Amino acid sequence: MTALSRQTLGQLDARIAVPNYDRGAVTPGIVHFGVGGFHRAHQAMYLDALMNRGEALDWGIVGVGVMPGDRRMQEALAAQDYLYTLVTKHPDGHYEPRVIGSIVGYLFAPDDPEAVIEQMADPATRIVSLTVTEGGYNFHHVTGEYDLTSAQVRHDLEHPQAPQTTFGLIVEALRRRRERGVAPFTVMSCDNIQGNGEVAHRMFTAHARALDSELGAWIEREVSFPNSMVDRITPVTTPADIDELKRRFAIEDRWPVVCEPFTQWVLEDHFTLGRPAFETVDVQVVDDVMPYELMKLRLLNASHQALTYFGYLAGYRYAHEVCQDPLFVDFLLDYMNIEATPTLRPVPGVDLDAYKRTLIERFANPEIKDTLARLCAESSDRIPKWLLPVIREQLARDGDIRRSAAVVASWARYAEGADEQGRPIEIVDRLKGSLHAIAQNNRQRPTTFIENRQLFGDLADDERFRQAYLEALERLHTHGARATVEALVAG
Repeated sequence: MTALSRQTLGQLDARIAVPNYDRGAVTPGIVHFGVGGFHRAHQAMYLDALMNRGEALDWGIVGVGVMPGDRRMQEALAAQDYLYTLVTKHPDGHYEPRVIGSIVGYLFAPDDPEAVIEQMADPATRIVSLTVTEGGYNFHHVTGEYDLTSAQVRHDLEHPQAPQTTFGLIVEALRRRRERGVAPFTVMSCDNIQGNGEVAHRMFTAHARALDSELGAWIEREVSFPNSMVDRITPVTTPADIDELKRRFAIEDRWPVVCEPFTQWVLEDHFTLGRPAFETVDVQVVDDVMPYELMKLRLLNASHQALTYFGYLAGYRYAHEVCQDPLFVDFLLDYMNIEATPTLRPVPGVDLDAYKRTLIERFANPEIKDTLARLCAESSDRIPKWLLPVIREQLARDGDIRRSAAVVASWARYAEGADEQGRPIEIVDRLKGSLHAIAQNNRQRPTTFIENRQLFGDLADDERFRQAYLEALERLHTHGARATVEALVAG
């Protein structure tokens, strides 16, 4: 058994691809907030591919953790010289391991916020990137406004040189660069939010304006926030994944990453101080990301929501189980074809029918073992961004909404906290307390859940949506998830 480190790269199983570049020659150019599985299977992987071509050695990544749970990642990566194994799991059971070397450091912000700020203030840092999850942007889901009432945000506004949040850290670094006459870095969001760059622009500018109107105006004018669309299914690493890596390849990795073969990154070419040549490693660098991100958010992400609550209530626990059931496949394809696709814009270079077929194949990959519990998590951040826009557009065009409304009903039923066999459901959501409490009224006052205007705005006022939701919720309660899906597929 070989413990992964810089010194042991030459001792690893020959089937494991390792960096062919001198990691000692890699210098930081990117600071990244949110070093989780997705970042390591995606952006860090693309940079590693560039480095293996002898390029981008001055674009090494320094990771930053802000949340308490990030300390574990910092400790795991530091113990193995910031190397980790990326394992691509193919549907036929073939594993493709590769050691990624593009991360060169990791700072845990609560220990030393000053070090994080100065790393970003360094002129060598030209991009600050983000995968802080859909809920990490601190905006109200209905108004879209930056939340200045958050306790941590208030702390940062009162103590701007000792910030606790991603916003406070990045804005203070930009303030120092402005003060020192250093051009600003680009802020690159890689999160699953429509117009993620535009959202980041609004939120960071709002935080800066609350501190100093001139600083806010400078960020508004000078800092680039490119939009991007990112895609790769990356389940949470489990102890079984770590053990399997040891068994198959005799490598000891404290925190490997597992992912599917498919990967896509569409990136707007809007950078203040340059960027790596991502287009040479299959990143689609485009002028307008919107058509691609709508395609992904409303077909892939919203389809995950369409399968996860129904699937869980029906007794499944993994996405591949649901997508190997012809009934649920028919339901997902009907949602994609009848409700989601009409809301999309033309997507240059993409065959949408082929894309949708590929989605089903990806979801059905038995090696990924993507849990429905993971897909059910943080629904209050996901449903409003991915599914509700489809409902609103379809209502505006007098289109079909029965499947989308039923997905909302399946979320409401899931939020009751028990499956159809009476087994408890562990709800993982920032609003789990209030959602669970509201869902207890589903049978006595069935519109209560969608009357939560914080999440649904005025949708409950729409008679067509309300009736479709009520019909689905009633069927879920009286006949169960599978029968509800059967009725929707039957039309």
